[in-house]
Amino acid sequence: MLGNLQASMDKQGVTATQKGVCAACHKPIVGQVVTALGKTWHPEHFTCAHCRQELGSKSFYEREGQPYCEDDYHKLYSPRCAYCNGPILDKCVTALELNWHPEHFFCAHCGKQFGQDGFHEKDSKPYCRTDYLALFAPKCGGCAKPITDNYITALNAQWHAECFVCRDCRQPFQGGTFFDYQGQPYCETHYHAKHGTLCAGCHKAVKGRCITAMHRKFHPEHFVCSFCLKQLNKGIFKEQNDKPYCHNCFEKLYG
Repeated sequence: MLGNLQASMDKQGVTATQKGVCAACHKPIVGQVVTALGKTWHPEHFTCAHCRQELGSKSFYEREGQPYCEDDYHKLYSPRCAYCNGPILDKCVTALELNWHPEHFFCAHCGKQFGQDGFHEKDSKPYCRTDYLALFAPKCGGCAKPITDNYITALNAQWHAECFVCRDCRQPFQGGTFFDYQGQPYCETHYHAKHGTLCAGCHKAVKGRCITAMHRKFHPEHFVCSFCLKQLNKGIFKEQNDKPYCHNCFEKLYG
Protein backbone atom coordinates (compact mmCIF):
# COMPACT_ATOMS: atom_id res chain seq x y z
CA MET A 1 0.00 0.00 0.00
CA LEU A 2 2.83 2.34 0.84
CA GLY A 3 4.31 1.56 -2.57
CA ASN A 4 1.03 2.49 -4.32
CA LEU A 5 0.89 5.71 -2.30
CA GLN A 6 4.46 6.51 -3.22
CA ALA A 7 3.76 5.86 -6.94
CA SER A 8 0.62 8.02 -6.84
CA MET A 9 2.50 10.88 -5.17
CA ASP A 10 5.33 10.57 -7.70
CA LYS A 11 2.82 10.96 -10.56
CA GLN A 12 1.60 14.16 -8.94
CA GLY A 13 5.12 15.48 -8.62
CA VAL A 14 5.16 15.13 -4.81
CA THR A 15 8.28 13.56 -3.37
CA ALA A 16 7.90 11.74 -0.02
CA THR A 17 11.18 10.94 1.64
CA GLN A 18 11.27 8.13 4.14
CA LYS A 19 12.55 9.44 7.49
CA GLY A 20 13.28 6.18 9.16
CA VAL A 21 11.48 3.25 10.74
CA CYS A 22 9.24 3.72 13.79
CA ALA A 23 10.74 2.05 16.85
CA ALA A 24 7.26 1.08 18.02
CA CYS A 25 5.44 -0.27 14.94
CA HIS A 26 8.54 -0.93 12.80
CA LYS A 27 6.97 0.76 9.76
CA PRO A 28 8.51 3.50 7.67
CA ILE A 29 7.97 7.09 8.72
CA VAL A 30 7.02 9.45 5.90
CA GLY A 31 5.45 12.49 7.60
CA GLN A 32 6.24 13.97 10.99
CA VAL A 33 8.87 12.20 12.98
CA VAL A 34 9.98 12.17 16.61
CA THR A 35 13.62 11.48 17.26
CA ALA A 36 14.40 10.37 20.80
CA LEU A 37 16.47 7.81 22.68
CA GLY A 38 18.55 7.35 19.52
CA LYS A 39 15.50 6.13 17.58
CA THR A 40 12.73 7.48 15.35
CA TRP A 41 9.02 7.27 16.05
CA HIS A 42 5.67 8.14 14.61
CA PRO A 43 4.42 10.97 16.90
CA GLU A 44 1.38 8.92 17.88
CA HIS A 45 3.61 5.98 18.77
CA PHE A 46 6.02 7.89 20.99
CA THR A 47 4.13 7.21 24.20
CA CYS A 48 4.75 6.62 27.92
CA ALA A 49 5.73 3.01 28.48
CA HIS A 50 3.36 2.86 31.46
CA CYS A 51 0.21 4.91 30.78
CA ARG A 52 0.52 4.94 26.94
CA GLN A 53 -0.27 8.64 26.72
CA GLU A 54 1.40 10.44 23.82
CA LEU A 55 4.47 12.29 24.96
CA GLY A 56 4.54 14.74 22.06
CA SER A 57 6.72 17.68 23.02
CA LYS A 58 6.38 17.03 26.76
CA SER A 59 9.35 16.32 28.98
CA PHE A 60 9.98 12.63 29.48
CA TYR A 61 12.31 10.36 31.41
CA GLU A 62 14.16 7.30 30.14
CA ARG A 63 14.44 4.01 31.99
CA GLU A 64 16.08 0.94 30.44
CA GLY A 65 15.61 2.43 26.97
CA GLN A 66 11.90 3.16 27.49
CA PRO A 67 10.27 6.62 27.68
CA TYR A 68 8.06 7.58 30.60
CA CYS A 69 5.93 10.63 31.28
CA GLU A 70 7.06 12.68 34.26
CA ASP A 71 4.24 11.56 36.57
CA ASP A 72 4.65 7.84 35.93
CA TYR A 73 8.42 7.95 36.12
CA HIS A 74 8.32 9.53 39.58
CA LYS A 75 5.56 7.19 40.75
CA LEU A 76 7.46 4.13 39.58
CA TYR A 77 11.13 4.95 40.10
CA SER A 78 11.76 8.07 42.21
CA PRO A 79 12.89 7.44 45.82
CA ARG A 80 10.06 7.60 48.36
CA CYS A 81 10.05 9.81 51.41
CA ALA A 82 10.04 7.73 54.60
CA TYR A 83 7.67 10.24 56.23
CA CYS A 84 4.99 11.00 53.60
CA ASN A 85 5.69 8.15 51.14
CA GLY A 86 5.55 10.67 48.30
CA PRO A 87 8.10 10.65 45.48
CA ILE A 88 11.16 12.82 46.03
CA LEU A 89 11.56 15.04 42.96
CA ASP A 90 14.34 17.38 44.04
CA LYS A 91 16.69 17.46 47.00
CA CYS A 92 16.86 14.30 49.04
CA VAL A 93 18.14 13.50 52.52
CA THR A 94 19.44 9.96 53.01
CA ALA A 95 19.62 8.88 56.65
CA LEU A 96 18.84 5.79 58.73
CA GLU A 97 18.99 3.81 55.46
CA LEU A 98 15.95 5.72 54.20
CA ASN A 99 15.21 8.69 51.95
CA TRP A 100 13.41 11.86 53.05
CA HIS A 101 12.20 15.16 51.70
CA PRO A 102 14.46 17.70 53.46
CA GLU A 103 11.40 19.35 55.05
CA HIS A 104 10.21 15.97 56.36
CA PHE A 105 13.44 14.96 58.07
CA PHE A 106 12.87 16.32 61.57
CA CYS A 107 13.01 15.35 65.24
CA ALA A 108 10.54 12.57 66.04
CA HIS A 109 9.71 14.25 69.35
CA CYS A 110 9.60 18.04 68.91
CA GLY A 111 9.14 18.18 65.12
CA LYS A 112 11.95 20.70 64.54
CA GLN A 113 14.35 20.29 61.64
CA PHE A 114 17.93 19.49 62.50
CA GLY A 115 20.56 22.22 62.71
CA GLN A 116 24.32 22.08 62.95
CA ASP A 117 24.21 19.49 65.75
CA GLY A 118 22.80 16.88 63.38
CA PHE A 119 20.64 14.14 64.83
CA HIS A 120 20.75 11.14 67.14
CA GLU A 121 19.07 7.81 66.41
CA LYS A 122 16.97 5.69 68.75
CA ASP A 123 14.86 2.74 67.59
CA SER A 124 15.34 3.85 63.96
CA LYS A 125 13.90 7.30 64.68
CA PRO A 126 15.81 10.60 64.45
CA TYR A 127 15.96 12.98 67.43
CA CYS A 128 17.53 16.38 67.99
CA ARG A 129 20.29 16.46 70.59
CA THR A 130 18.16 18.20 73.21
CA ASP A 131 15.30 15.70 73.04
CA TYR A 132 17.56 12.68 72.70
CA LEU A 133 19.38 13.56 75.90
CA ALA A 134 16.17 14.45 77.72
CA LEU A 135 14.46 11.21 76.70
CA PHE A 136 17.23 8.61 76.64
CA ALA A 137 20.44 9.80 78.34
CA PRO A 138 21.05 8.56 81.91
CA LYS A 139 19.95 11.10 84.52
CA CYS A 140 22.18 12.36 87.30
CA GLY A 141 21.21 11.08 90.75
CA GLY A 142 21.88 14.55 92.13
CA CYS A 143 20.40 17.13 89.73
CA ALA A 144 18.28 14.76 87.59
CA LYS A 145 19.66 16.36 84.42
CA PRO A 146 21.05 14.28 81.50
CA ILE A 147 24.63 13.04 81.76
CA THR A 148 26.55 13.75 78.56
CA ASP A 149 30.19 13.36 79.65
CA ASN A 150 32.20 11.75 82.41
CA TYR A 151 30.21 10.44 85.34
CA ILE A 152 30.46 8.56 88.61
CA THR A 153 28.57 5.35 89.27
CA ALA A 154 27.52 4.85 92.88
CA LEU A 155 24.45 3.87 94.89
CA ASN A 156 22.89 2.23 91.83
CA ALA A 157 22.88 5.54 89.97
CA GLN A 158 25.05 7.75 87.76
CA TRP A 159 26.20 11.20 88.85
CA HIS A 160 27.89 14.24 87.37
CA ALA A 161 31.24 14.47 89.16
CA GLU A 162 30.30 17.89 90.54
CA CYS A 163 26.95 16.54 91.82
CA PHE A 164 28.37 13.62 93.77
CA VAL A 165 28.76 15.50 97.06
CA CYS A 166 27.37 15.28 100.58
CA ARG A 167 23.63 15.79 100.44
CA ASP A 168 23.73 18.17 103.42
CA CYS A 169 26.92 20.24 103.28
CA ARG A 170 27.43 19.92 99.48
CA GLN A 171 31.14 19.28 99.98
CA PRO A 172 33.06 16.71 97.89
CA PHE A 173 34.17 13.53 99.62
CA GLN A 174 37.72 13.44 100.91
CA GLY A 175 39.52 10.40 99.56
CA GLY A 176 36.34 9.31 97.79
CA THR A 177 34.82 7.90 100.99
CA PHE A 178 31.11 8.47 101.47
CA PHE A 179 28.27 7.02 103.51
CA ASP A 180 24.92 5.83 102.21
CA TYR A 181 21.77 7.03 103.91
CA GLN A 182 18.46 6.23 102.22
CA GLY A 183 20.15 6.00 98.83
CA GLN A 184 21.90 9.38 99.08
CA PRO A 185 25.61 10.08 99.73
CA TYR A 186 26.73 11.82 102.91
CA CYS A 187 30.04 12.77 104.46
CA GLU A 188 30.87 11.03 107.72
CA THR A 189 29.74 13.93 109.90
CA HIS A 190 26.32 14.33 108.34
CA TYR A 191 25.79 10.61 108.03
CA HIS A 192 26.19 10.27 111.79
CA ALA A 193 24.05 13.37 112.28
CA LYS A 194 21.25 11.58 110.40
CA HIS A 195 21.69 8.53 112.63
CA GLY A 196 21.99 10.57 115.81
CA THR A 197 25.50 9.27 116.46
CA LEU A 198 27.39 12.57 116.63
CA CYS A 199 29.03 13.48 119.90
CA ALA A 200 27.13 16.44 121.37
CA GLY A 201 30.43 17.70 122.78
CA CYS A 202 32.84 17.66 119.83
CA HIS A 203 30.31 17.14 116.99
CA LYS A 204 32.31 14.24 115.60
CA ALA A 205 31.20 10.68 114.98
CA VAL A 206 30.90 8.37 117.96
CA LYS A 207 32.36 5.04 116.86
CA GLY A 208 33.33 3.27 120.07
CA ARG A 209 32.23 3.64 123.67
CA CYS A 210 29.72 6.35 124.28
CA ILE A 211 27.51 7.86 126.91
CA THR A 212 23.85 8.48 126.13
CA ALA A 213 22.32 11.27 128.13
CA MET A 214 19.69 13.96 127.61
CA HIS A 215 18.66 12.21 124.37
CA ARG A 216 22.16 12.72 122.96
CA LYS A 217 25.39 10.78 122.64
CA PHE A 218 28.81 11.76 123.96
CA HIS A 219 32.34 10.45 123.82
CA PRO A 220 33.08 9.59 127.46
CA GLU A 221 35.85 12.23 127.58
CA HIS A 222 33.49 14.87 126.19
CA PHE A 223 30.70 14.31 128.69
CA VAL A 224 31.80 17.08 131.06
CA CYS A 225 30.31 19.53 133.50
CA SER A 226 29.06 22.57 131.69
CA PHE A 227 30.58 24.84 134.32
CA CYS A 228 33.90 23.38 135.51
CA LEU A 229 34.42 21.26 132.38
CA LYS A 230 35.56 18.27 134.40
CA GLN A 231 34.67 14.84 133.07
CA LEU A 232 31.57 13.45 134.62
CA ASN A 233 32.79 10.17 136.08
CA LYS A 234 30.54 7.17 135.71
CA GLY A 235 27.98 9.32 133.99
CA ILE A 236 26.63 10.79 137.24
CA PHE A 237 25.38 14.30 136.66
CA LYS A 238 22.68 16.85 137.32
CA GLU A 239 20.74 18.43 134.50
CA GLN A 240 19.61 22.05 134.18
CA ASN A 241 18.36 23.72 130.99
CA ASP A 242 19.41 20.70 128.99
CA LYS A 243 23.01 20.97 130.25
CA PRO A 244 24.92 18.50 132.46
CA TYR A 245 26.61 19.59 135.70
CA CYS A 246 28.67 17.83 138.30
CA HIS A 247 27.10 17.65 141.77
CA ASN A 248 29.28 20.40 143.28
CA CYS A 249 28.75 22.92 140.46
CA PHE A 250 25.04 22.25 140.38
CA GLU A 251 24.77 22.93 144.13
CA LYS A 252 26.80 26.16 143.81
CA LEU A 253 24.76 27.42 140.89
CA TYR A 254 21.28 26.14 141.63
CA GLY A 255 21.27 24.75 145.18
